[in-house]
Amino acid sequence: MLRAQSLVVPGRLEGVSVDLPPDRVTAIVGPNGAGKSTLLSALAGLIAGDVAVDDRRLDAMPPRERALAIGYLPQGGEVAWNLSVETLVRLGRLPHRTARDEDDRAVAEALAGVDLSAYAGRPVGTLSGGERARALLARVLAGDPGWVLADEPLASLDLAQARALLLHFRRLAQAGKGVALVLHDLAQAVNHADHVVVLDRGRVAASGAPETALDPAVIARVWGVEARWLGEPGARALVW
Repeated sequence: MLRAQSLVVPGRLEGVSVDLPPDRVTAIVGPNGAGKSTLLSALAGLIAGDVAVDDRRLDAMPPRERALAIGYLPQGGEVAWNLSVETLVRLGRLPHRTARDEDDRAVAEALAGVDLSAYAGRPVGTLSGGERARALLARVLAGDPGWVLADEPLASLDLAQARALLLHFRRLAQAGKGVALVLHDLAQAVNHADHVVVLDRGRVAASGAPETALDPAVIARVWGVEARWLGEPGARALVW
């Protein structure tokens, strides 16, 4: 369980408490400025607050242990040096103390998971925005953390890439990892998450199963839009 208690960041979060279940994909949604990215940063231990993994506070963990527990992908990640894609992804193995062949295997699996195996030798500077975003996610995945926290990981991706990545996040959850994603597309949250946290003006407006947390009444209250869901579970579309 990844748990935050009464998180306060002036102007961003106002007493937010969440319990994120393991083995699940959690979507964090809300209007612009609701505090989604701030909450994810706090859950990653980058903002001071009462955050714990399996009842162990993040701020009490040694840095290496915390890095093994939490993998974090911020929005719009930059790469300071024009490394090869493989070298960038291999940086995710720094917290580990494993044999070279095990590191090689983890890097290869991470690249395959984001469909970048063929790009391993390419300089990062030659990648498109979507390709760079996937390379940065592969760096997180190569570290094999217990929790993967990603801030708008689908923002630069086309439809096929977004679908493939959502399916990969599902496989990670099925393998026992916790996954938390900041998403803007409410249909993606309803169709691909197991648990949804809705933020509004720095507070939790709803939390629970997707179709409960994002029922039309919640959408009207938080986004100010009268909307309804069409379609079958797993293939919902939002119309307004």
